[in-house]
Amino acid sequence: MNFSNHYRMNLILLFLLLTSTHCGSSQSPSSDQSPSIQPGTTKSKKESILVGAEQLDLLLPKLTGKRVGLVVNHTSMVGNTHLVDTLKSIGVNLVKIFGPEHGFRGNAADGEHVSDSVDHKTKIPVVSLYGKNRKPTAQQFSNVDVVIFDIQDVGTRFYTYISTMHYVMETCAETTKKLIILDRPNPNAFVDGPINEKPGQSFVAMHPIPIAHGMTVGELARMINGEGWLPNKAQCDIEIIPVKNWKHTDEYILPVKPSPNLPNQQSVTLYPSICLFEGTVISLGRGTAFPFQVLGNPLLTQMPFQFTPVTIKGVAMNPPHENKICYGVDLRTVKPERKINLSYLFQFYNAYPEKEKFFIAYFDILAGNAKLKEQIKQGLTEDEIRKTWKPDLEAFNQKRATYLLYP
Repeated sequence: MNFSNHYRMNLILLFLLLTSTHCGSSQSPSSDQSPSIQPGTTKSKKESILVGAEQLDLLLPKLTGKRVGLVVNHTSMVGNTHLVDTLKSIGVNLVKIFGPEHGFRGNAADGEHVSDSVDHKTKIPVVSLYGKNRKPTAQQFSNVDVVIFDIQDVGTRFYTYISTMHYVMETCAETTKKLIILDRPNPNAFVDGPINEKPGQSFVAMHPIPIAHGMTVGELARMINGEGWLPNKAQCDIEIIPVKNWKHTDEYILPVKPSPNLPNQQSVTLYPSICLFEGTVISLGRGTAFPFQVLGNPLLTQMPFQFTPVTIKGVAMNPPHENKICYGVDLRTVKPERKINLSYLFQFYNAYPEKEKFFIAYFDILAGNAKLKEQIKQGLTEDEIRKTWKPDLEAFNQKRATYLLYP
């Protein structure tokens, strides 16, 4: 790799390009649809947010003379250009790409097996971390000197990108490779929900954290190291390029949909509250044009809204209640609160005629314990349930404060 001839000129050109394409404001949605994914913004328009990947002046010197592996997907954008294309165009020695759930290009449905491949554009080998192995092997890291992690997360315990990061940290620790994390904002940067009591029981339940953990991936990586959550309390050599001009209380509208079934900002902000329905007989709209924005079931004929899930290639394969009319509610125009809203669970559990079949085994994994299901069955109110979370959340917030990078 040779930066000496073209590094300065290319870097200047890239910054000019980013300056001209970066958008710092959101557009108003039309009256008949949810807000679409817009370029990253906050309500404050005084300073544009700069994610870690946009700070090439900090990143590139760390890559000089290195063989670079990247853990990236379709959200890994530098302005309007993918990080892979950006780094390759200025001569960085990219030797391998590692892709998480949904694949490197983000076109695989939830849970769909993704195979190893070669990126058609750059001809770089792509190793799937949602195929034969979810943790990269030492052999797969053998020709890599430094690993970059740059993926947009949505701030919930069961969103699998943070589990992929955990496994990457494990292999980096085992092979003494540095991990550079290009941080991005958390669009659900609040803390709420029950703590996971059985960390490691599932790929969607890796850490003893609440449903909404209120951290960026960089902050969470610091916690994973600091709390000794890697096997044998190993330490991963991490370096974080933080986000500029963002704080936890800022609204952040994602520039790219983070996965096929979170197509817009409404679905992203509803996700922490309604993903628990994945552990019930209620459809979240997979197989429709508005996934994670509606709720329904064929037996709830008394409810006013109707939708019919169908298979959509690359988005929803054989969705729950496929080709059946589901009756329920439309959440596309509600304003999600910055909390885990249990009211939808109460509403549908009380309305469902076959209560003994309402929950499936997956619910306890998503909830992080078996208590929440029993509390709902016993008729506890939302306030009563939330009081049982309070001691654990207070302890978690004290622990979390140690690892925060942003106010």
